[in-house]
Amino acid sequence: MLAVAPELERILRPAAVVKSDKAVLIIKELHRCDVSNGGVWNASETLWQRYDKPWDGFAGGRGTASLLGSIAVVYDSPVRHQITIYKVSISEAALADGWSVETLCDDALTWAGLTLASCPLARMTPPPPPDPFRVRTAAMAS
Repeated sequence: MLAVAPELERILRPAAVVKSDKAVLIIKELHRCDVSNGGVWNASETLWQRYDKPWDGFAGGRGTASLLGSIAVVYDSPVRHQITIYKVSISEAALADGWSVETLCDDALTWAGLTLASCPLARMTPPPPPDPFRVRTAAMAS
C-alpha cells in the first residue's frame, strides 16, 4: 500500500464533531450548492466532495469538473443529528492551487459559522484492558 502525503490526506484523531443545530445548516447548504443545481458540492450521507466548478458533462455528468477533495463523515454520530468528520483528502491539483485539508473543511463548515479548528472534538475513550484470560490461555498453550 502506498503512503499518502500528509498534506493530501488526514485522519482526524480525535474527529471533529458538528453539533445538531450547525449540522442542519451545513447539510442544507451542501444540497443547495449541489453539482446537480449548478454548485460545486456532491454530498452524500458518508462523503462530501468539492469540485472546482459545476458539473458540465453530458446528461449532468462530471464533464471537465475536477475533484478538489473529499470529506468523510458519519451522520448521527456521536449522537443523533450530529455529524462526525473523520477523514479529509485533497487532490494534488488542489494542493497546488492553495487548498489544504483545513481550507476544504472550512469551505463546507463556513455556512454554520464554523471552521475545522473551531469544531468540538470527539471524546476519545481508552481501549478496553487486555483480557487476562486470553494472555493466560496463550501462555498455557506454549
